[in-house]
Amino acid sequence: MIRRYGDPVRADRHYRRRPGVYAVLLSGCDILTTFQETPLPEFQLPGGGIDPGEHPMAALHREVREETGWRIGGLRRIGAFRRFTYMPEYDLWAEKLCTVYLARPIRRLGAPTEPGHHAVWLPVEEALVRLGNAGDRALLAAALR
Repeated sequence: MIRRYGDPVRADRHYRRRPGVYAVLLSGCDILTTFQETPLPEFQLPGGGIDPGEHPMAALHREVREETGWRIGGLRRIGAFRRFTYMPEYDLWAEKLCTVYLARPIRRLGAPTEPGHHAVWLPVEEALVRLGNAGDRALLAAALR
């Protein structure tokens, strides 16, 4: 069973399953995160939803590039979690199935192209506190073990 983090499932809501891929991008004692301004400002592991027909690894490379401007390599699956949440940008209640990979940031290609996202390097110890959801924090901790 995949561990759930965050809010409990609400019986009065219909959740749409939304698979996604995310990356823990370590360099020394720092991690590359994305800071998303809206709907709530928060630090996140870079990544996001897998488009219909898209291979998960292609989605991960695309999402990291869009949200951070970096090219990545050396992917290794760390684990997965799920969370039930409202996604106001899509007006959607979602069961997010989040698969997380450890990867290397290889080269900065430019600024993030995803509106409202900023690439931010954080010390790992700070990220363990500041990442916006418990699943991200737990999988970062797992990557550090």
